[in-house]
Amino acid sequence: MDRCGTGVVVEVYPAASLHHWRLPHRGYKGPGNAKPLGQVVDALLVAAPWLTLDPSEDKCRRSDDALDAVIAALTARAATKGLVTTPNATQAATSSTEGWIAVPTCPPSALCP
Repeated sequence: MDRCGTGVVVEVYPAASLHHWRLPHRGYKGPGNAKPLGQVVDALLVAAPWLTLDPSEDKCRRSDDALDAVIAALTARAATKGLVTTPNATQAATSSTEGWIAVPTCPPSALCP
């Protein structure tokens, strides 16, 4: 499997995607973080007004894992459109063994189906 992020599988880090999108990306993980988690969901829905989470919105507001799955899916969509970072020539050798974390290079609004 290609680990460089240029194949059909990409590695994502949801916080990196959120950070690039200038959305809240810290403090929403773990039990007792319902308010920050909800703030991330709210911010994502504003940044991607086309995105409909129904019927999963409530789950995303209760589970950081569910929200991370949505963010990972959006990042994977960006990868299919060629809108993520890829390793340069210097980084290619290392990323082929260590892996590459794909970070979107576009706003969530650009991912509208």
